[in-house]
Amino acid sequence: MNEHFPPFLVGPLFPTYCLILTVGDHSPRHIRRITRTLLKEWGTEEVTDAVESALTELVTNVHRHVPDRRCQILLLRQPNAIRAEVTDPIPQLPTLTPDISPDSESGRGILILDTITDKWGTTPTPQGGKTIWFECATPMDLDDMP
Repeated sequence: MNEHFPPFLVGPLFPTYCLILTVGDHSPRHIRRITRTLLKEWGTEEVTDAVESALTELVTNVHRHVPDRRCQILLLRQPNAIRAEVTDPIPQLPTLTPDISPDSESGRGILILDTITDKWGTTPTPQGGKTIWFECATPMDLDDMP
């Protein structure tokens, strides 16, 4: 069963959104819509295209490579960036492979992530899975935060 945790405040200032789901064929489209809505609410529309595209890549990877297709998505507004995390139960970490054949139909996800985000990385989870995270920089005025 998919679970939705509505946006809440982390600490005194920073809104967060968490979604636990089984990724289906239409999940990327729904996640893009949720992301677009949150970034508009948070006043950070300038990074919408990058965040949507990067999340779509990571969710598509879950659909293709995680047997039970379960993951957790976390979106976090930080003082100068939007941070997104996708956690799944598979321990294999992705690698950046810049020498992909032009005819290859896959293998570009991390290259795309590296190109359209300002920072990204991976973190093994204590349960044996991994979290892939990225950040897209955006100037934020703390006085404008909801």
